[in-house]
Amino acid sequence: MNEQVMSGYSTAELDGLRDFYRTSLLDDTLPFWLPDSVDREYGGYLLMRDRDGTLLDDDKSVWFQGRFAWMLATLYNTTEPRAEWLEAAKSGVEFLKKHCFDDDGRMFFLVNRQGEPLRKRRYFFSEAFAILAFAATAKATGDEALAQDARDLFRRCMEYVDGERPLEPKFTDTRPTIGIGVPMIFLNVAQQLCDTVGDDHAASRIDGFVGQIRGFVKDDLRCVFEQLSPDGGVVDHFSERTLNPGHAIEGAWFILHEAKRRGGDADLEDLGCRMLDYMWERGWDQEHGGILYFRDPDDKPVMEYWQDMKFWWPQCEAIIATLLAYRMTGREKYAEWHRMIHDYAERTFHDAEHGEWFGYLHRDGRISTAMKGNHYKGPFHLPRMQWYCWQLLEE
Repeated sequence: MNEQVMSGYSTAELDGLRDFYRTSLLDDTLPFWLPDSVDREYGGYLLMRDRDGTLLDDDKSVWFQGRFAWMLATLYNTTEPRAEWLEAAKSGVEFLKKHCFDDDGRMFFLVNRQGEPLRKRRYFFSEAFAILAFAATAKATGDEALAQDARDLFRRCMEYVDGERPLEPKFTDTRPTIGIGVPMIFLNVAQQLCDTVGDDHAASRIDGFVGQIRGFVKDDLRCVFEQLSPDGGVVDHFSERTLNPGHAIEGAWFILHEAKRRGGDADLEDLGCRMLDYMWERGWDQEHGGILYFRDPDDKPVMEYWQDMKFWWPQCEAIIATLLAYRMTGREKYAEWHRMIHDYAERTFHDAEHGEWFGYLHRDGRISTAMKGNHYKGPFHLPRMQWYCWQLLEE
């Protein structure tokens, strides 16, 4: 009997991928962080780690307290109710609630081990990941008060978005711009909030976020911009021209995931695939493989000096996006792209000796730094990718 084949991947290959992502997550990535990263004395997580897991710094990135708590609670909710995952998730949530909110209701970006504030930023992405952590942990525990904390914090963030609670601007109003980051991140936050503890207000915002993201997709230029003028025009200056392929590809799979949540939506599927197509074309390094960090729409030089490096997280987002696009459309090119990015990332980023992934490579694949955790890298993009792909293939 002939083996069943979906164009591009056989059933056996898909089963092998499913097992690979599950095993990589449970037996390689999570053991790097657990149990040592849970701070038994002060709560939360100690995530700034060297290649072998040695602690480099005991300060705590606030958004990673939320990110790791969300990941652990999500694993508990969706794969297996392991008590150690739930207890670790609760440690992060309790640390966030006790230490990471300023008197004005906004959250800090960085605190010391004890939870004393070190840095506060203008944006509200610490809040985004706290919402995820609160909602997923509330689902795991049945804590309705925590679920309401998640809903209330989402509403506060929407007041920032809508200008009802003005925030200190980063730039003057000489050259106003709008960014894709807020609608993109909060699309995913709204999805997660709705799917864990439910929230009518979050559900009501999803179409608006999708509409805003759509405006950054320029079909005539075949690219997705990070910044535009308020009227949707391209701003011809260094920063505003800069494309971030990995970020846009992450947005692409958020859009595709929304189509999937709706049981199929041809318009959203088309939008997500166009975003992926355009930014794969822009970001894939034809010479060395992998997704480049920054690009210019006209192939002009990019100002940031790390523009041609390979960071871990764009590879993770491209792995999700290509697999999700393939599973939704059956198009062979997405299976081929998934093979390319999966094989490249495992070959260059995975640390076979100590587990987890290196975070920062030079363009040719040489390791730039061997650290596994800092203010920006930790247990989120990689375990989220492994979990999402595992769950997608379980379906």
